[in-house]
Amino acid sequence: MNDKKTYNLEERTYEFARDCRFLVSKLPKTISNIEDGKQLVKSSGSVGANYIEANEKLGDKDLKFRLKISRKEAKESKYWLRLLSDLNNDSAVDIKTLIKEAEELRKILSAIINKV
Repeated sequence: MNDKKTYNLEERTYEFARDCRFLVSKLPKTISNIEDGKQLVKSSGSVGANYIEANEKLGDKDLKFRLKISRKEAKESKYWLRLLSDLNNDSAVDIKTLIKEAEELRKILSAIINKV
């Protein structure tokens, strides 16, 4: 995981999804980790995918709609990360970093939505 902040939001959301996948691949293969990990992989990837779609907007209404989906997926990612954190003490530091990033992405997306 990269400690240096990326300011290009498309790249930053990509790095978030990538780092979530790296995390999931390192976790013990328990039933809960597998199922929660699948959900995290989906929601973390959706943050960036919807942000990219928002940038290819068909109008302001579409832009706002896609940004709200992206923000919702960031919140969902944080939820799955919290569950994984509680059950995987060995990976707690990496997970806490990703939880912080999910929250920062949510705040950035909220600020963009409020300006649209």
